[in-house]
Amino acid sequence: MKTRTILILLTILLLIFGSCSNNSTFIQGELKKWHTITISFQGPQSSEDNILNPFTNYRLIVTFKNKNIEYAIPGFYAADGKASETGADSGNIWQVRFTPDQEGIWNYQVSFREGENIAVNDDPSAGQPVSFNGTKGSFKIGPGDKTGNDFRGMGRLQYVNRRYLKFAETGMYFLKGGAGSPENFLGYADFDGTRFEGIAENRMGEAATNATLHQYQNHISDWKPGDPTWKNGKGKTIIGALNYLASKGMNSVYFLTLNIDGDGKDVWPYTDYNERFRFDCSKLDQWEIVFSHMEKLGIMLHIVTQETENELLLDNGNIGLERKLYYRELISRFGHHLALTWNMGEENGYADFTPKAQNREQQMEMVQYIKEHDPYKHFTVIHTHAALQFRYPVLNDFLGFEYFDGPSLQISKPEEVHLETLHWVEQSKETGKPWVVCIDEIGPHWQGVDPDDLPENNQDSIRTYVLWANLMAGGAGVDWYFGYKTHNNDLNCEDWRSRDRMWDYTRYALDFFQKYLPFSEMEPIDELTDNLSDYCFVKKDSIYIVYLPFWQKTIINLSAVSGTYTIKWYNPRTGGELIRGSVSGIKGGSDQDIGQPPADTHLDWVAIIQKDAGQ
Repeated sequence: MKTRTILILLTILLLIFGSCSNNSTFIQGELKKWHTITISFQGPQSSEDNILNPFTNYRLIVTFKNKNIEYAIPGFYAADGKASETGADSGNIWQVRFTPDQEGIWNYQVSFREGENIAVNDDPSAGQPVSFNGTKGSFKIGPGDKTGNDFRGMGRLQYVNRRYLKFAETGMYFLKGGAGSPENFLGYADFDGTRFEGIAENRMGEAATNATLHQYQNHISDWKPGDPTWKNGKGKTIIGALNYLASKGMNSVYFLTLNIDGDGKDVWPYTDYNERFRFDCSKLDQWEIVFSHMEKLGIMLHIVTQETENELLLDNGNIGLERKLYYRELISRFGHHLALTWNMGEENGYADFTPKAQNREQQMEMVQYIKEHDPYKHFTVIHTHAALQFRYPVLNDFLGFEYFDGPSLQISKPEEVHLETLHWVEQSKETGKPWVVCIDEIGPHWQGVDPDDLPENNQDSIRTYVLWANLMAGGAGVDWYFGYKTHNNDLNCEDWRSRDRMWDYTRYALDFFQKYLPFSEMEPIDELTDNLSDYCFVKKDSIYIVYLPFWQKTIINLSAVSGTYTIKWYNPRTGGELIRGSVSGIKGGSDQDIGQPPADTHLDWVAIIQKDAGQ
């Protein structure tokens, strides 16, 4: 009986912690589907400044298999394995992070090799095997248990050859709404090795106001007991800021991971501003704490890998050692996250005012490189310049490009968002590679989205001509840019409450699409009404959405369909339930007047015209 009990206990421990052929290997994390596990290996003693560079001259790849599914995941040098707390820059721990997408037994095998610049060498036989090379092990993954907004209950967010991203577990399609500022979100005082280098500038080359590292003190009350911190309580304010944003229903944050020579000059993954081959282990581990919290809150990581000012910083814009190493570190440390956008560059490529920039070949090569080396194949985009894109053909060469999933659009005039979104939705559809089209910066560049307290602010027009304009054209959502001439701007934003009302407007729009519409099955057809100022979004013979920037008599063409339709209205300024207007229903077979909204006809409204059940 005693022997049987011991065997049962050993079996339980195996299922919980996994097994390996090396007693210097440790598995951490919940062994559940969509939960990240970290495997730590004891290997060669090294340091961030070791003569034998641990970031270039070692290559860790762990291959995970479950039946016919296989992932080759790159690993990284982790100093002492707990650098976020200790600040260590040396140690003998090497780690890999993996997020399993299937239940059952996963087997893994380790390749750990040494050689000059082997970290970015794709030849499996390059270099020499060393230390824990060949280690094998297994672990059993059980079902996930997360609910609500936690991405671990939804699964990986994937590009699925549609104009919307889709969660692998739930099958739900994703619309984003979130913060596009501050772009230097990671320029935060509580991160190790984070400082200003030189003078922070806005995009006009003017010295930025209040140029200090972010503190986010106004969000200290948003941190809750049980939330993560590091080094005896650091990080509470940045975690609190994310809590606040999630409480407003936002699900995305846009941020740079490299702004050397850029506007902020306060974010880089390296051990020094002038370093390109060695990474700051404790800083990156602290970033990971923040990113993991974002995942639990249901906030997508919108990682912008470079700025327009520094797109030639690494290898003069080419795919060389510096750039490969940078991408490898990002992928190995953060690629396991379930909802992630690789944005290959802010304002990327040539424009009249940026003659020193990556050319089209370099752009396409870096897009292909990160897509091929990311084992999870995350959503990959490029942020554009502000010129109206279908008159400025910066994106045309990307149409149909298999590694490119959509544009991160910057548009100088908000009233052009609808036509711009329509253009790229339609053009990409014709190639057989539909794009996910998002708006990530609106102009004028000095303004963006005004703060709530600015008299006569622009939020009403932004709601109409950007937010609803993008969604009603088949776009996939927005990250809000703040401009640089107002308080809490694109570089010095300390308080996301400065745009509290804009978060509400955004949530109301996302709620409407998710709650009331089969939006992934709908198409923009503006010509269906006689109103030249409205937007129409349609699933023919089923549901018709008409967004009116202000009410005017609107006739919808239902001549091609039959049956009866109920008309209700949605208030994009307050959200809530659908309500009736002056006309409760209409019939198919002819042109029909949709009537008036219930009140405030000088403001924007959404009409939802839905075929009655059973027809």
